[in-house]
Amino acid sequence: MIWASILVAGIATGAVYAMIGLAYNVMYSTSKVMSFTAGMLGMLGSVFGALFIGVLHWPVAAGFVATLAVGGIFGWITERLSVRPVLRNIDKHLYVLSTLALALMVQQLAAIEWGTEPRPFPTLFGIGHDLTSEQYWLPVIACIIAAAALEWFYRGTLAGRAFLAISEDARAALALGIPERRMRVLSYVLSGVVGAFAGFVGGELLLAFFANGMMLTFYGFIPVAIGGLGSNRGALVGGLVLGLIQQAANYWFGGDMVPVVAFAVFIAILLAMPRGLFGAAAQRRV
Repeated sequence: MIWASILVAGIATGAVYAMIGLAYNVMYSTSKVMSFTAGMLGMLGSVFGALFIGVLHWPVAAGFVATLAVGGIFGWITERLSVRPVLRNIDKHLYVLSTLALALMVQQLAAIEWGTEPRPFPTLFGIGHDLTSEQYWLPVIACIIAAAALEWFYRGTLAGRAFLAISEDARAALALGIPERRMRVLSYVLSGVVGAFAGFVGGELLLAFFANGMMLTFYGFIPVAIGGLGSNRGALVGGLVLGLIQQAANYWFGGDMVPVVAFAVFIAILLAMPRGLFGAAAQRRV
């Protein structure tokens, strides 16, 4: 029973981390910027979902759509305020500071307006109990849907193929007439939707808590680094691995040691495979 709990909870938590990793990758695909607002998107998804459904008593469908809209708007704000101005500057370290500053501002505003205590997320469907509860299977199903939808978007739509072209070579894509700035804005809006989706479906598991923002920012980045920057498949594998490691560490060593074990594994994998499990080797132009 203990191993079943570790497996179920680990996969569910890992699915949330994997979706935050997908949000990282979507933003990175068109801007080559690792925006540290990705975890805030998950936090906003849970907080606004709890606000719309639990406090304002909106129908679940309406609260879900409104929450995704909030995520998309915040994605647009991120690109407009903390990424676009910095991309004009050669110093790439500035975007780390600008996105982190925006993330901290949002977290503080959430603490002021929402409160500093974790709040329960409203039950969405009421299906299952114990290890079959929706708090465990809902994030997994949502993660599969998000990954499949992104794959279809990249491979089956003109905008998705433009994303891939910009990711491969932004200058060449611009020379071919692809509107790089417009695609970048779209990628941040799409990332906002994915991140808010992760927070919404993971709300019952992680609660609606302002501090989840920074937690998801760091734990959502680890799957990207483990799996390989820009690889959605890597983010999925990395997220599940991280979730299982966390749950096992919590059982063996206690909750205080979970971050230590998680980051130790993270460092060990990067030392062994600096580009991650599925990262592509860097191409050198000659």
